[in-house]
Amino acid sequence: MDAKTRFNKIMDLERPDRPPLFEDGIREEVLKVWHAQGLGKRVRLSSLFQYDLREEIEPDLEPRPSLTHWSITNAGLEKLKERLDPGDPGRLPDGWEEKVKQWKKRDYPLILRIHRGYFLSMGVHGWRRFTDSVRLLVDDPKFVGKWMNLCGEFSAQMAERILQEVEVDAVIFSEPIGGNHGPLISPKMYSDIVLKSYQPVFEVLKRFGVKIIILRTYANTRILLPEAVKFGFNCLWACECNAQAMDYKQIRQEYGRELRLIGGIDSDTLRQNQQDIFREVMEIVPPLLEDGGFIPLADGRVREDVTFENYTYYRRLLESVVGSNAHS
Repeated sequence: MDAKTRFNKIMDLERPDRPPLFEDGIREEVLKVWHAQGLGKRVRLSSLFQYDLREEIEPDLEPRPSLTHWSITNAGLEKLKERLDPGDPGRLPDGWEEKVKQWKKRDYPLILRIHRGYFLSMGVHGWRRFTDSVRLLVDDPKFVGKWMNLCGEFSAQMAERILQEVEVDAVIFSEPIGGNHGPLISPKMYSDIVLKSYQPVFEVLKRFGVKIIILRTYANTRILLPEAVKFGFNCLWACECNAQAMDYKQIRQEYGRELRLIGGIDSDTLRQNQQDIFREVMEIVPPLLEDGGFIPLADGRVREDVTFENYTYYRRLLESVVGSNAHS
């Protein structure tokens, strides 16, 4: 069974031959450290561990050309509109036509990143703009609504442009909207302003038959989940999060299998000893695999302070647990 079939069966709440084993996010600086810890310089991790390939389409959703000043006036809104042209060929990944041809023959899941969430849509790349974006939620929520609606319409047009050429298995809305103590926006504001602006995108996805809509959150967004699920998100991918706040076993108990789950393994435990890694994996993975609709994965990037020995132990353990959950 190929990776595409495994992914789609899991998302359809069916039983593949085994759940997918996706690669963790590992950057070159981590590999350099691991080379000094025993990983051969010419050895690919894919030759050591089982990885199911996946690919994400990353269109350029930033204003083009970029804004040097993000105004908080109606004139600034008009300038933003001018720079969110969905027809701009530079928004598509390099080698687009060739990629489209290759994707028609793929045997792995293809996922489209289609929205960057509230703060990035508001141009938050520093503290000053962050202060503006939070203050406006209270002082002028109608203006924020206009801004987010503009971004939502743009994302919808980008989705339509891409889906006319490519069939995808899922889409991702990224939501870097909080810290470990919780989101920086209330559930009501999130529903009334942010989620409402996503409606045009959801309509396009429905028209093209895209069933799996992933909310990829960061840190602690637990109190936003009821509104997100009610709106139509049916898969959660919680990253770089407080493991207790975003406990997948509790979330599954609360929302059931209709909210699919990706991730769930606290990446902080990979920095600890193998007993801690064993405890984390065995507490989270087997019961969720048995319940279905779950793809196990570390909830954050693997960083330089994770030893190659620990990572090897973690992947071997994960392969063993997933293998024991295999179905013929």
